[in-house]
Amino acid sequence: MAPDPESFALAQRVGERLRQLGRWLAVAESCTGGLLGAALTDVPGSSTYFLGGVISYADRIKVEQLQIPEETLRRYGAVSEQTAAAMAVGIRQLLGADIGVSITGVAGPNPDGLKPAGLTFISVAAGTLTTHQFQWTGDRWENRRRSVLAALELLVQALEH
Repeated sequence: MAPDPESFALAQRVGERLRQLGRWLAVAESCTGGLLGAALTDVPGSSTYFLGGVISYADRIKVEQLQIPEETLRRYGAVSEQTAAAMAVGIRQLLGADIGVSITGVAGPNPDGLKPAGLTFISVAAGTLTTHQFQWTGDRWENRRRSVLAALELLVQALEH
């Protein structure tokens, strides 16, 4: 399957900047199921700045692999600002990366309890920790695709400042 041109261009920018800075990136994904890692590795030479990631679709993996406190998941849920932030910090620590980015959300088409389809949180843990909330309105594929694009855009912003 050919890379999405929009995500490929953003992933190239991320890679160029990481290479210039000599920094390493790791990702923690839930609702995107590895699409962010795939977008990053579509770029030739990505092994010089991308360590890898964890697809933490199940809460158990968030706890066991990313060290998300069970209390965070109980109190705020898997789709929350707090969980996204903990995922970004967790993957950074787990893989020894300079930057960790996470995506967690409700891809759809159905809501998850009280959380609407399309609700997504993306965190970037670098020198600082930032978390952004999005409310997509597309179908399942479009919501996941837009989440990857947003994560790449946030990475570009973080790396250029």
